[in-house]
Amino acid sequence: MATLYGIPNCDTMKKARKWLDGHGVSYEFHDYKKAGIDKKTLTTWCDKVGYDVLLNTRGTTWRKLDAAQKEGVTAARAIALMAEHPSIIKRPVMVSGSKLLVGFDEPAWKSLL
Repeated sequence: MATLYGIPNCDTMKKARKWLDGHGVSYEFHDYKKAGIDKKTLTTWCDKVGYDVLLNTRGTTWRKLDAAQKEGVTAARAIALMAEHPSIIKRPVMVSGSKLLVGFDEPAWKSLL
């Protein structure tokens, strides 16, 4: 079964969930706010797609970080920040078997799910 990672009130998450439900895709929802996310999972994802794909530098959580936290971000630093502040992980993240999709892109989802 697929797992959808994100935050329930995010508009992009709502679109993704509606799309999955409309296409009959079974999935489990992992709420970062309630369940968090561990560094091992984040490391695996970063190894697959790169930390720069996962790290959402456009959101309010990122903008609220102090300058020292945002300077000189490396993969290790990005993973630590995402584990501490899961809201800065780009949403949604969909994991299905060995497939990993970051962000909601309907054509990509259609081709992989």
